[in-house]
Amino acid sequence: MSFEDVIRLNSRVTLQQMLQREDFKTRIDNEQSIRAHEIQYPIMQGWDSVMVKADVELGGTDQLFNILIGRDFQKEERLPQQVVFLLPILEGLDGSRKMSKSLGNFVGINEPASEMFGKLMSISDALMAPYYDLLLGRTPPVEVHPLEAKKQLAFEIVQTYHSTAVAQKTLDEWNIRFSKRDLEHADLPAFPVISGEDLPAVTLVSKIYREVFNLEKSHSEVSRLIKQGSVEIDGAKIRDPKATLTVKSGQTLRLDRKHAVRVH
Repeated sequence: MSFEDVIRLNSRVTLQQMLQREDFKTRIDNEQSIRAHEIQYPIMQGWDSVMVKADVELGGTDQLFNILIGRDFQKEERLPQQVVFLLPILEGLDGSRKMSKSLGNFVGINEPASEMFGKLMSISDALMAPYYDLLLGRTPPVEVHPLEAKKQLAFEIVQTYHSTAVAQKTLDEWNIRFSKRDLEHADLPAFPVISGEDLPAVTLVSKIYREVFNLEKSHSEVSRLIKQGSVEIDGAKIRDPKATLTVKSGQTLRLDRKHAVRVH
């Protein structure tokens, strides 16, 4: 498209029409800025439906506005209007924002089985119902403990993207590592450290979550875990978030019930 084409396409919609998009309205109400290029996105996505002569467009519920712009353009071009098929948004591991790689709250379908399993075991109990619904197409079992229901969820997701054998092996390893609390012989992910490096407990734990498990946790979250006694080095609890820690090769460091590493 030439710049002239872009201008002509923009002339076919109004600013008032663009500002009807739900998240734009919310940001206006909250006195938050909207950048000019953001208004271009639904226009270009809508025109794409014309160019590919789309019959059906799939999207999350947050894409409804953009897809309807495409239907409007198709009608103006005397093309059959595409059918809109929307899916609910899957919340990320943090339980507050949609799952997104850029937000670091995602489970990657090409991730190692142990990482995928561990991430799914880290979700809150409140997220289990939507995860079961959107990922497995059913409700969580009510007759079992929430922890067992979470294991079943993680098992089936790993089974889908790896295999039944890999899922069973991952579950068995998880049970050894966490349920039986036997870390000495468990196959733990490695965390490399610089010999003699001293780090505040909060900084060290946050670093491990981020670098080993690809999880972003705030300092307040990590401080709370430490004060609760969740963090252990070789079985010894660390309760002071401000404590300076020096970890050595071969030590095991547990962050919470579901995440632990071996220092290398």
